[in-house]
Amino acid sequence: MSQFWSQVVHTLTPYVPGEQPKVQDLVKLNTNENPYGPSPKVLEAIRAATADTLRLYPDPNADQLRAVIAGCYAAQGIEPRQVFVGNGSDEVLALAFLALLKHDRPLLFPDVTYSFYPVYCGLYGIHYEQVPLDDAFQIQVGDYDRPKGGIIFPNPNAPTGCWLTLDALRELLESCPGTPVVVDEAYVDFGAESAVALVHDHPNLLVVHTLSKGRSLAGLRLGFAIGHPELIEGLNRVKNSFNSYPVDRLAMAGAMAALEDRAYFDRTRGAVMASREGLVADLRALGFEVLPSAANFVFTRHPRRDGADLAAALRERRILVRHFRLPRIDQFLRISIGTEAQCRTLVEALRELLG
Repeated sequence: MSQFWSQVVHTLTPYVPGEQPKVQDLVKLNTNENPYGPSPKVLEAIRAATADTLRLYPDPNADQLRAVIAGCYAAQGIEPRQVFVGNGSDEVLALAFLALLKHDRPLLFPDVTYSFYPVYCGLYGIHYEQVPLDDAFQIQVGDYDRPKGGIIFPNPNAPTGCWLTLDALRELLESCPGTPVVVDEAYVDFGAESAVALVHDHPNLLVVHTLSKGRSLAGLRLGFAIGHPELIEGLNRVKNSFNSYPVDRLAMAGAMAALEDRAYFDRTRGAVMASREGLVADLRALGFEVLPSAANFVFTRHPRRDGADLAAALRERRILVRHFRLPRIDQFLRISIGTEAQCRTLVEALRELLG
């Protein structure tokens, strides 16, 4: 029935999400989900919000949630009017592409990065150029000194896990004060510094966050952005032209509880980071090259074993990891950090496979 498609649908190459298998008892290390469940306070808040009020629309501006998010960044002087919330950070990013990044000059982003970016460009008709990472798979900010209508990249980058320091981010922002810069901080909770600290000095900066990773709420779908009020107004203009009620009552209740339970957040992200360092050591002992990571995953390759073959062999052992059939990285595996037991199972399987 493709004759009924609009022209834009014929030209789209959709994003391919990580596999969500139906079978149980897998060691699932392929989609960067947090191995620990959400705070118990989240579940309590959602149960309390499951009431007759579900017959009513949620607050279209999510004012209470925005105030809680601003409170998390009180030390940086963030106010609720500098906060935007959406149905997952992917939706926030989609709105940012249309509201802030569609210009006559090309949008710039790395050649190895989140593969949703070129999909958004195709959807919205945005011309883009990919800027190669260096030989160590790092972003070099000087490479972005070229004509551009905007810049976007994850920090830490995905799927590499490498990150830019605040000094490097500041250098980039100071080099292009008239260009919108979107920093996608989906994985920032696991070791990198947030660019929110730079928002007040750089009105062209939008920082995007998700509760999927650090707060263990991938199934809830809640993301937010922080930036100058004029950037937030641009996002709201697009949002209110598309869906005035993107965040439901249960999601808002759970998100506020997650953000307010700082002790649980610190404990679980600390456990993920500790497991990451242990896994890196084990992989290197098996001869793997592992890129530096400040994320809840590692990006690794073995000099004598094909990446696709390793991924397939692990799958036969009911262990899922992510392999990308893409230029420059087709020998790498992206491995999400699991529990200590899951990481041990993975390492034991790799030890057997390497013989």
